[in-house]
Amino acid sequence: MDTPRVGIPEHLADRMTMAEQHAYLRARLARPLTRRGVLRAGAVTAGAAAGTGVLGGAARAYTGPAPAPALLDSPATSRVDGRHVAPFGRHLAFGADPRTQMRISWQVPFAVKRPYVRVGHAPWDLGVKLDAEVRTLHTPPLSKKLPAVDQVYLHAALDNLRPGRTYYYGVGHDGHDPADPRHFARIGTFRTAPERPEKGGKAERFTFTAFGDQGVSYQALANDQLILGQNPAFHLHAGDICYADDSGAGKPTDVYDARVWDQFLSQTESVAASVPWMVTTGNHDMEAWYSPDGYGGQSARWSLPRNGFDPVSAPGVYSFVYGNVGIVALDANDISYEITANTGYSDGRQTAWLDRRLGELRRTRGLDFLVVFFHHCAFSTTKAHASDGAVREEWLPLFEKHGVDLVINGHNHVYERTDALRGTRVGREVPIGGTADSTRDGIVYVTAGGAGKSLYDFPVPDSYEGHVRDLESVESYFWEEGRAKHPETVEWSRVRYTGFSFLAVEAEPAARGGRPRLRVTALAENGARIDHFDVVRPARRG
Repeated sequence: MDTPRVGIPEHLADRMTMAEQHAYLRARLARPLTRRGVLRAGAVTAGAAAGTGVLGGAARAYTGPAPAPALLDSPATSRVDGRHVAPFGRHLAFGADPRTQMRISWQVPFAVKRPYVRVGHAPWDLGVKLDAEVRTLHTPPLSKKLPAVDQVYLHAALDNLRPGRTYYYGVGHDGHDPADPRHFARIGTFRTAPERPEKGGKAERFTFTAFGDQGVSYQALANDQLILGQNPAFHLHAGDICYADDSGAGKPTDVYDARVWDQFLSQTESVAASVPWMVTTGNHDMEAWYSPDGYGGQSARWSLPRNGFDPVSAPGVYSFVYGNVGIVALDANDISYEITANTGYSDGRQTAWLDRRLGELRRTRGLDFLVVFFHHCAFSTTKAHASDGAVREEWLPLFEKHGVDLVINGHNHVYERTDALRGTRVGREVPIGGTADSTRDGIVYVTAGGAGKSLYDFPVPDSYEGHVRDLESVESYFWEEGRAKHPETVEWSRVRYTGFSFLAVEAEPAARGGRPRLRVTALAENGARIDHFDVVRPARRG
């Protein structure tokens, strides 16, 4: 079993929903909350300093709905001299419109006075100053071997940015000014999405990267550095982000160590401080202590687009458009047959939103491709998790209905790629180096779960670039309702690689008389190419 249920007895764990796990942990471990101990995220946010030139409009702090409250059971607001507190763990994320919105998040080891971000068009001229929002988490000792942990996360929302521009930024607080020459080396940078052609912009080629199941390890760090070398416009993380709950086995000895998040954000900062790190939720990201839905921790640590069906209860569900590609992030915990702690929490609202949103994106002028990413696999053959039948039942018909071009999953800690599929059957074989026309042949599904955690096994030999071993079929299974494994013989497992890896996807607009194209490449931890294929669509008319 792979559900994070820290400290819950084994005889209860399999029968408990995430909300029940939260109530159990609170009843056993929480100390009485004082009035001072309940902080609602966003309550410490102050108004932003005015500024119009750099951001192309009035600079302002985030004013949208606040995430779920973070509960503090011990004083976490003691301050030290700000001169001795260094920010760390910077990570960027787009807002709902990557052309004009960026979210900057970071962490401090102690509470600080008046945190803020400075932004400008040059590293020596950070002329706009925006106050930051404070979100604080307290984690009690969930094991005799662990201390209580207080974590302070800071967030600044930049709106009214100009498309296709490079910006420089620094994060600070009273006593630590990023504009001080002593901190010059810590100045960060980001670039907004270009204006779309139908709005007067020029069609541009760009690259994005993707993987899932990362954690903290030498392999995860190696993948991060290789990703940075691809110069991606953004990165997609398909869930199971840091593994603060490492085992997720539902045993009384399970340990949730919140400090792993500090390690993870420090590890990832070398990339995420300049590349928007767009995450969604995996089963290890359901952290029962913080909130009944398991997502209070994610809401405190990340600022993601708030345009999903419910940004408070489902922070990992959202969409955005970059260039000619629409991206949709989903939370498969909501529908999984394998891991059921949060199954059904949206009461069908996520699937209804998906149907509506894919339709809106497919009707958007200038948009060629739709890419969907989430954690649990629609198609995989590993011995560990294989495929989730609920994903196939609930979402595959919508992917086909709206012409999704590429689906990216994690969950299985390997690289595996299907042929182009119509439903669950092969519409066209897509060998390494091949091309799929998604409107005619079907959808290619990629499992990119080799980001850094321990690897899984296939029931058959690997087959990847330079080591091709084609098989007529593979004996596997999928999860069906009731947590039963349903055996199946599949013909769609085209590429299999047991190793650490990630995806790099180059989006190429149509040249005159040509077709738009996604050039998809899978790279191993050492930089070797293990797979590549193209996805094309017919050129748009008019």
